[in-house]
Amino acid sequence: MKISIIGVGLIGGSIALKLKQKNISDFIYGIDNNIENLEDALQLNIINEKADFKNGIEAADLIIIAVPVDSAVKILPQVLDLISDHQTVMDVGSTKSGIVKSVKNHPKKERFVAFHPMWGTENHGPKSALAESFAGKAGVICDGEKSAKDALELVENVVKNLDMHIVQMSAEDHDIHTAYISHMSHITSYALANTVLEKEKEEETIFQLASSGFSSTVRLAKSHPEMWVPIFKQNKENVLDALNEHITQLRKFKSALEKDNFEYLEELILNANKIRGILNK
Repeated sequence: MKISIIGVGLIGGSIALKLKQKNISDFIYGIDNNIENLEDALQLNIINEKADFKNGIEAADLIIIAVPVDSAVKILPQVLDLISDHQTVMDVGSTKSGIVKSVKNHPKKERFVAFHPMWGTENHGPKSALAESFAGKAGVICDGEKSAKDALELVENVVKNLDMHIVQMSAEDHDIHTAYISHMSHITSYALANTVLEKEKEEETIFQLASSGFSSTVRLAKSHPEMWVPIFKQNKENVLDALNEHITQLRKFKSALEKDNFEYLEELILNANKIRGILNK
C-alpha cells in the first residue's frame, strides 16, 4: 500500500514510522510546505520520497492529512477533488465537527474517515516523531457510518496497527469531550505559565525551585500556537463551556481560602481525588 502524508510533523511522522515498522506500507510520500520538515523526514527515513500536492495524492492508496485543523478544513475538499473511488482519505485533527462539515456535500465524502489519535506532546516536527507514540492510546473514529465500508475498514486496520484501541463517536460528541479532556488542559497550562511569568520575575528562581509537579503541569505550555490557536478557534463554543466551568471551580477554591473555610477546601480536594480511581482503571 502506498501512503501520502500531508504534513510530516510530529503526528504525521510518528504514524509513518509505525506503519513502516508494521509493514503496512511499502512506500510513503511526504507532502509539506515546510521544506526543512521534508528534508528531515527523508533523512530520518520517515518518508521515501517528497511529492507535490497533486502527484502525491494521485499516487497513494491512502492519504493522511496531518496539518493544523484550520488548514485541514481547507485542504480536505481539495484532496477529495483529486481522488478516485478506490482511494481513502483520513485526517488526524484534534477537532472534528468543522472538518466533517467542510465536506458534508462533497460527492466523494464517503471516501473520508475522520480520525483523532489521542496522543501528542509539546514538541513538533519530524525530529520528534516516535514509532511507539500511540501504543495503548485511544484512536477516535468519528461518524464512521458516513464513510464507505472499505474506507472505514482500511482506517480501522491502520488504527489497530498503530496499537491503539478504537473508540467510535460522533464528531459533535468528540469535540465536547476533548474540550474538557484535552483542550482545557492546554489553556490551564498556558494560564499557569503566564501567571508565574507575571508574578515571578526572577527566571533563575523559577529554574531552581520548580518541582516535578510544576514542570508536569506547565509542560503543555510549551506547545506551539500554530497548532493550538486553530484548535481553540474550531472548538470555540465547547472550549468556552469548559472554561466557564473551570473558572467556577477556581472561584470555589478562592472563596474557601478567603473565608478560612478549610472544611470546604478539604471537600473540594477529596472530590477531585475521585479522578485517581478513574485514571487508574
